[in-house]
Amino acid sequence: MSDTENQRTTAVAPRFKRSHLWEPAIVNPLNLKSYTIPILNLNDPYSRAFHLSWLGFFVAFLSWFAFPPLIPEAIRSDLSLSNAEVGNSNIIALLSTLVIRVIVGPLIDRYGPRKVMAALLVLGAIPSGLAGTAKDANTLYVLRFFIGILGATFVPCQAWTSAFFDKNCVGTANALVGGWGNMGGGATFAVMVALFQSLTVDRGLSSHSAWRAAFAIVPVPILLTTALLTMVFGQDHPAGTWDQRHNIPAAALAADEFVESESTSTDKTPEKDSKKDSTDHGMVRVVSVSEKEKEMGSVVQPPIRSTVDVAVNEHLTLASTAKILLNPLTWLPAFAYLTTFGIELVIDSKMADVLYHLFATKRQGFDQTTAGYYTSIFGFLNLVTRPLGGYLGDVVYRYYGTRGKKIWTLACGLIMGASMIGGGFYLQNTRVNGDSELPTLMGVFGVAMIFSELGNGANFALVPHCNPYNNGVMSGIVGSFGNLGGIVFAIIFRFQTQAGQAFWIMGVLCVALNAILLPVRVPKY
Repeated sequence: MSDTENQRTTAVAPRFKRSHLWEPAIVNPLNLKSYTIPILNLNDPYSRAFHLSWLGFFVAFLSWFAFPPLIPEAIRSDLSLSNAEVGNSNIIALLSTLVIRVIVGPLIDRYGPRKVMAALLVLGAIPSGLAGTAKDANTLYVLRFFIGILGATFVPCQAWTSAFFDKNCVGTANALVGGWGNMGGGATFAVMVALFQSLTVDRGLSSHSAWRAAFAIVPVPILLTTALLTMVFGQDHPAGTWDQRHNIPAAALAADEFVESESTSTDKTPEKDSKKDSTDHGMVRVVSVSEKEKEMGSVVQPPIRSTVDVAVNEHLTLASTAKILLNPLTWLPAFAYLTTFGIELVIDSKMADVLYHLFATKRQGFDQTTAGYYTSIFGFLNLVTRPLGGYLGDVVYRYYGTRGKKIWTLACGLIMGASMIGGGFYLQNTRVNGDSELPTLMGVFGVAMIFSELGNGANFALVPHCNPYNNGVMSGIVGSFGNLGGIVFAIIFRFQTQAGQAFWIMGVLCVALNAILLPVRVPKY
């Protein structure tokens, strides 16, 4: 391919330079994964895979999360919904995403993340276009269930970058696409409330018509356009099409059950592998990094070769299913993600409603739109927090290996849980006197959300080291447990009418789960 003719490969990871942001990817010749993230070079297939992965997840929120910002006033009154019915609709949407995330994991390992991403966007656009047909709680349940398909775009989002970026930067890549994609949650609150206000105030539409029109105006055309971009400009795998993913040197080593221990890591060096395969690997013209660059310290030797270096996605079988289900490494990131992403989901879906009922009568001009804008702040934090969580995961990996990633992930969950406990008790105690303070609440829950999103990024820096031969399945399981957390916490909200008490109960569960996971052993690298 012409756009990759100048790509270089080296068996050692380069130290970060700003030019890596626009220069062609520097590729590991063993697995064809990139050591760098060329964000600004759209001619590079690694860059396009990066951007299409987060964009697909981002636009999914425009429909998946389009209901919560309009529920406090518009949808609730138009459909005559009770508080219980609102809670039920949130749970149904999360349940749908949970089920679909489990299903798409094996599909990714079979067909590749690009095709699965595009298919989910198209399938999700159909019920999004029908959102305006809702006439009561039951039809709302059905629509939100099928729109929940879009939440599964997170799985191909993470699997795609895991396939394209090497272990020195995969945590940063996964966290960037996850964080930028998750910003769709914040953007949706801002976009939907602004569009609703424009349609009612500027265009003169009734509330009944405005919220229905909003779904047709924003989500549907954007979902379909992004699906088309994904199929036209995306690439399945660094080796080319998904069927060609075994045509790399790492596949041969994996087939021979190659595992290099620390004591034998010098018997066969990566440099020998790169010389053996230093001509052409399908889409990448291999040009070794010069000895001069190595002498200048622009490259660093990785600690040892791990299973991640040679693993290639395989189809799910009965034997591999049993192995995955019995492996504690499956459940370590899954339960950790249950807490961190579960908290993010419940705050994104419930905080606007909580703020509206707390302050609508206490603050002049505090309406559905204001509550939506305040809630959008939590989603927009993902611009920094989730990428930072993954980046720090990569940093601690260089010094402490996979155990460092694990500790960092669980520490985020523990701090988040403690903040939720503090915020819950504050809200419970001050609400009794009717003097809840908005800045204090935003600050306390802001801390909880920061560590929730840091933990989400850290978690998917850890996931590639767990069951690496079934990365699609692993991403699906972990992603689905995030939704399971959202369901568990939504159920707490459904049956615990006192918001403060609901928040601190969730915090206690998060602290307990992350503490229980601390003894789980992980591979050194």
